[in-house]
Amino acid sequence: MAELHIRWHRATGALPRERWQELLALSHGTGADALPFFGWDWLDHLERSGSIVPREGWQPCHLGMWRGDRLVAVAPLYLKGHSYGEFVFDQSFAQLADQLGLRYYPKLLGMSPLSPVEGYRFLIDPGEDEAALTAAMLEAIDAFCRQNRILSCNFLYVDPGWRSLAQAAGCATWLNQQGQWTNPGYAHFDDYLAGFNANQRRNIRRERRAVEAAGLTVTPVTGDAITTALLERIHAFYARHCSRWGPWGSKYLTEPFFTEAPDPVRRQLVMFSAHEQGADPLQPLAMSLCVRGGDALWGRYWGSAIDLENLHFEVCYYAPIAWAIAEGIRCFDPGAGGRHKRRRGFVAEPRVSLHRWMDPRFDGLLRQWLPEANRAMELEIEAVNADLPLTTRAPRHPGEEL
Repeated sequence: MAELHIRWHRATGALPRERWQELLALSHGTGADALPFFGWDWLDHLERSGSIVPREGWQPCHLGMWRGDRLVAVAPLYLKGHSYGEFVFDQSFAQLADQLGLRYYPKLLGMSPLSPVEGYRFLIDPGEDEAALTAAMLEAIDAFCRQNRILSCNFLYVDPGWRSLAQAAGCATWLNQQGQWTNPGYAHFDDYLAGFNANQRRNIRRERRAVEAAGLTVTPVTGDAITTALLERIHAFYARHCSRWGPWGSKYLTEPFFTEAPDPVRRQLVMFSAHEQGADPLQPLAMSLCVRGGDALWGRYWGSAIDLENLHFEVCYYAPIAWAIAEGIRCFDPGAGGRHKRRRGFVAEPRVSLHRWMDPRFDGLLRQWLPEANRAMELEIEAVNADLPLTTRAPRHPGEEL
């Protein structure tokens, strides 16, 4: 075997696309298309569109492990100059660093940028010793951080199957939560409704009727029907929605991210167009954009040209759920945050981030705090799910570990 050596890459495009996709599929044991947010095309497009670039506080810094000219492992990584676009909120860590006289930024980050999507891991050829190579890559990351005076490396929304390897190599675990809708095999939307208590069933029906009474209908748009003009429209909706929240609007994506999406990215988009009844779905008054990968659906962005009560629920939750049932989608992740998601049957599930801190004082203080914080999060997840308006409490997935 050729000797293993390390290279750091300042762009996804500096790594071979086909090999990246092959490692993604092999590492997760599924087709690469099932995990679009960790695919070469998605990450490369974020960079080429100017959305994930150094001037926006994201410097791609991907770790590649090579044997000769063969890429055997890759860790998608970014140097971050802030904590925006992560959805795991570490501002208290930054405050602690300041109190200790330490520089918190830049930090090293492993995730799919701007997407709170579970599944981050090192992409490792199964012909390698995965545990040994994980440990070697973490050692290389530690050396890089120390050499460049970087305080921390953080892996967010990690793949549960990779978690134990990273923990065994010294990563600390921090528990958070996220809502998820799971399809047990519904035949139609009424099956979904039947899971709620009577009061919430009435509420959901009332909300849907309000949109219909306003003269609107929602149509899913996929494949070749997604035109550049429609992508221009969703960008306008996205920008308008973000502007409503001022400096907290989270407007991270550039217009070219939408309008210049390459075919592999565009094929995975699913758009829900709210338009006047009888009108062309390509002339929407409101719209949401979702991403499909295999039997999973992720809600990403939405916006509207009109202000109509309950329209958000229809475009972002009910219409996607109805479509997901028809398509045999197994799970729907609506994105981060939002108490209103719980009222629509999105069950709180644990999400794990893993961390490494280079300063012994900082590391010691946070590792002492984490067990208590994680136990508090376990109790919060239990309390959230006990309060869902469902006829029976949502079961924990078999083998799921908090």
